[in-house]
Amino acid sequence: MATDLNALEREMTAWRRDLHAHPEFGFEEKRTGAFVAAKLREFGLDEVVEGIGGTGVVGTLKRGSGNRAIALRADMDALRITEQGTQDYRSRNSGTMHACGHDGHTAMLLGAAKLLAEEGGFDGTVRFVFQPAEEWGRGALAMLADGLMERFPFEEIYGLHNMPGLGVGHFQTRVGSIMSAEDNFEIVLKGVGGHAARPHWGNEVLVAACATVMNLQTIVSRRLSPTDIGVVSVTELITDGTRNALPGLARILGDARSFRPEISAEIEKQMRIVAEGTAATYNVAADVTYTREFVPLLNDAALVDEAFAAARTVFEHEHVSIAQEPMTGSEDFAQFLEHVPGCFVFVGNGRDSAPLHNPAYDFNDDGLLYGARFHAAIIRQRLPAA
Repeated sequence: MATDLNALEREMTAWRRDLHAHPEFGFEEKRTGAFVAAKLREFGLDEVVEGIGGTGVVGTLKRGSGNRAIALRADMDALRITEQGTQDYRSRNSGTMHACGHDGHTAMLLGAAKLLAEEGGFDGTVRFVFQPAEEWGRGALAMLADGLMERFPFEEIYGLHNMPGLGVGHFQTRVGSIMSAEDNFEIVLKGVGGHAARPHWGNEVLVAACATVMNLQTIVSRRLSPTDIGVVSVTELITDGTRNALPGLARILGDARSFRPEISAEIEKQMRIVAEGTAATYNVAADVTYTREFVPLLNDAALVDEAFAAARTVFEHEHVSIAQEPMTGSEDFAQFLEHVPGCFVFVGNGRDSAPLHNPAYDFNDDGLLYGARFHAAIIRQRLPAA
């Protein structure tokens, strides 16, 4: 049975806007998970299991006698951002919004599930993986720890993300590194605070903290090879001082991005040298905590070719292109690629779209059908009907 694509697009738009109005933070996606599971059951999937990795959902659809299984993944969580939009479907959950388009990703994958359930056109098993908590890099690991690969085995996995600045109806991906690792750091400086009028009576840390922030900028500019990609960003500086009291404690927080483990290790090494050396100059103590939150996202070369071939059946040929540079943003999807090969792609959200993680961002509903059709196309290509 051929699906009415115009009707499907209207349905996906309604789903997406409902999800947008009810955003939920990572591991809190109870309403979202229930919404997804209800739709999958409505479509007639063979199995729908909730609560995977906390609030994740996995749907299974089988056709024919093929014994291969392929997974499609969407993320469901929202961000702790207060929405500035004025649309009638704006967030009803104060302080939380879908500022990264995961509402659209979820709607796209639901649309693909309905399309494949109604039309078939493949031989084998499809796993529809709806993941929680992508934004803070814990959802994929939680699903894997909950037995995702053992309970719902698959041989390949595909995912997508909307891309502001890329026109609607445009598609990009690349071989190898496409999104970076993310490391988090916290540098704690300890001294002796005191009266702002008598700094010499204590050993305050604010000047040392400011110097540390500036010196951290030399890690990428002077301590890494110019041919290596690295980013070190300080995002918070917090002290225990007040207007007339010099602080005795300062916390410097931020993150670092890279594409190779040895670069991540070098950034950590140099950060410790900079922090401890700067602290010693100002006669304060420094303690560095460095953690690795996201691994680099590395696309399989052969499956990138498959993704491009599938994309050309959905997008205009001239709108399918190679992403020239990897992104220094990070993606939890990379955790799945530690277990099976896969491919992650970008689809356009419009040239005038607000940036991701911006309070004025909104997913562009004109892109929904492109994403759903791409998901279906890669399944039919990788699991061809007999």
